[in-house]
Amino acid sequence: MPMPTVFVSHGAPTLILENVPARAFLAALGTLVPPPTAIIAVSAHWTTDGPAVSTNARPETIHDFYGFPEPLYRLHYDASGAPELAARVAALTGAVADPRYGLDHGAWVPAMLAWPKADIPIFQLSVQPYRSPADHIALGRKLAPLREEGVLVMGSGSATHNLRRLMRGQPGATPAPEPWARQFDDWLAETLERGDEAALADYRQQAPHAKEAHPTDEHFLPLHVAYGAAGPGAHGKALHRSFTLGNLSMAAYAFA
Repeated sequence: MPMPTVFVSHGAPTLILENVPARAFLAALGTLVPPPTAIIAVSAHWTTDGPAVSTNARPETIHDFYGFPEPLYRLHYDASGAPELAARVAALTGAVADPRYGLDHGAWVPAMLAWPKADIPIFQLSVQPYRSPADHIALGRKLAPLREEGVLVMGSGSATHNLRRLMRGQPGATPAPEPWARQFDDWLAETLERGDEAALADYRQQAPHAKEAHPTDEHFLPLHVAYGAAGPGAHGKALHRSFTLGNLSMAAYAFA
């Protein structure tokens, strides 16, 4: 059977140090999908004007954040890249090859939890925040043939992402999800389960509270790529649903 594609919500970089349900889910992700031959990570944290693909044979761990606990900066994910496969992805998608880009935290945090041995080649494909969700579904669709080779397309972003609305209370506090975030999250789960590509592409108009859930698109676009990569007629299955900080959805989905 072809490899499914997945979307994960990676949360803050500190997720890897926290004892929360989303971390436990990501630590089990490697048991929920077949062992990949390689991973194409589509991270919200690599944005470019046009598609770009990292062809680095030894991608460095990028600590693309500041002001976080010191232990985070000592973490390194030493998986190899996949230059030949990355070159094929560039050819399939028309992406520019970037031999320097490594693994940002949208890629290495979920990968380190799910595949801690770092024994699966991994590289990144960028998102384009000035292009539409439909463009990103089409971008993902160009990757669909690679599923037959056991390649995992992993979108990594956030099911909701409004940093200004986060409820930053006491450490360890778990406020109930705000209604607007829950309504958007429920709409997303239902839309993906139906396989409603048109609604997903037009989420700005069709989803409740879309502006609150995603003031900007970049953390949602990896989901569109992963959905597209599952091929025409794909449906989504929720692998995990939880919230942190009152309205940050940590939902994850598999597509097939």
